[in-house]
Amino acid sequence: MEKKIILPSILTLLPAVAAAQARYNIVYIMTDDHTAQMMSCYDNRFVETPNLDRIAADGVRFVNSYVANSLSGPSRACMLTGKHSHKNGFTHNENGIFDGTQQTMPKLLQQAGYQTAIIGKWHLESLPTGFDYWNVLPGQGDYYNPDFITMQNDTVREHGYITNVITDKAINWMEHSRDKSKPFALFIHHKPCHRCWLPEMKYLTAYEDKTFPVPETFYDQHEGRLAAQQQEMQIADNRHMDIVYDTKMYRPGIRTRLSDLYLKMIGRLDSADLQRYNDVYEPMARDFYRRNLTGKQLAEFKYQRYMRDYAKVLKSLDDNVGRTLDYLKQAGLLDNTLVVYTSDQGFYMGEHGWFDKRFMYEESLSTPLVMRLPKGLKARGDIQEMVQNIDYAPTFLQIAGVAVPADIQGTSLLPLLQGKHPKNWRKSVYYHYYEYPAEHSVKRHYGVRTSDGWKLIHFYRDINAWELYNLNDDPNELHNLYGQPGTEQKTAELKKELIRLQQQYDDQAALKFNEM
Repeated sequence: MEKKIILPSILTLLPAVAAAQARYNIVYIMTDDHTAQMMSCYDNRFVETPNLDRIAADGVRFVNSYVANSLSGPSRACMLTGKHSHKNGFTHNENGIFDGTQQTMPKLLQQAGYQTAIIGKWHLESLPTGFDYWNVLPGQGDYYNPDFITMQNDTVREHGYITNVITDKAINWMEHSRDKSKPFALFIHHKPCHRCWLPEMKYLTAYEDKTFPVPETFYDQHEGRLAAQQQEMQIADNRHMDIVYDTKMYRPGIRTRLSDLYLKMIGRLDSADLQRYNDVYEPMARDFYRRNLTGKQLAEFKYQRYMRDYAKVLKSLDDNVGRTLDYLKQAGLLDNTLVVYTSDQGFYMGEHGWFDKRFMYEESLSTPLVMRLPKGLKARGDIQEMVQNIDYAPTFLQIAGVAVPADIQGTSLLPLLQGKHPKNWRKSVYYHYYEYPAEHSVKRHYGVRTSDGWKLIHFYRDINAWELYNLNDDPNELHNLYGQPGTEQKTAELKKELIRLQQQYDDQAALKFNEM
């Protein structure tokens, strides 16, 4: 079994730093559905994200960063608890309620004298626990004039664009509301880049002159991948990517599955802003319906609309990360604060013809992770070791000098942030997705991804299908090798590793499906 790395407290590890300054603060910025392809320090083909890139430039970029369950609520539960979904109890978004009475990393930080706060997207149904201050969005939240749930359990509508409002609240808490005699852990959870990508007023026309390159796998037919053939995430399919809700092509009299929801969302705008919005999108819609696109032309039109609107909301996000960094610098907090930026999972930007996430394929399994390090933590540049979002909780605890409970399943990243490369670091990660039947129709599956570029996936219960990939030869995961002559030994090795991880993480329910 993988040996958990348990380190002494930071007071022992960094005596000079501990003597010179108070315990490190933690600012954790998490976005929704922001994928590494759309962050220029990872991939500069599509957009520039200068403020996000500042974090990596002043610290570290994790190049093998993965999630345990590529879905919003479950990912957040993994972060809070340091445990896989089957252990924290929040396996899927559909009718799930996070058990706030359980042990969480913010509660342990509180007990150690930290002030804790969360502002923005929560998406765990129950009210937050373990936070001295919280102000969160109901459900997914709204881009325009968003509602917030207060600690008095009131719902208050705020005026403005959601990313700006969340940043205003976060900076206000740091400047005016926290007890400045205590270290703090602030969780800033943004809505972007979640569907349906409604831009800030000042960026309504941004990227409209840009044509994004179509991914080489955009017309993938998913041969040999039965579960991939049965999903409902196709950009080209209007039943999946709604022509009104997702691409804003609304005209009076046009009704789609999600058009009423779209009208409700933009209806939150003040009359002047709604007019500005319509002045941009109504001419596009008139032109679209005049052209009567079909087939490949329609698919690529929808792809360009998707990419442009996604890039617009990302641009506001990058601005606000810059505002947060600027505040920390002006307040004299940067030298003593760990700044973390990540997303709840990756996302498909047209790869395989898709949007959304869920599958264990690389675009969804991977997630951006960059950290600006405070004084005393020496690592810089790229970190190659495999890390997972269950690692955030033990990392923050050890950064704070708090003992990591034995039942936490993640491994602290502190040695990596110190520039070390432990020989016994994990060589594989375990993944388990549960939400079926549900939106996008992705079958339940689990699997193992190894550091030497192999992946084994098992789709189970409603389907029985295995998939095997050699990412070194097939980075786009187009060729399922499972059952092919010559792969017997590698398949056996990966099944053995899969079982080892399921036993290590005590995923007893999954173990019984391996012999299907």
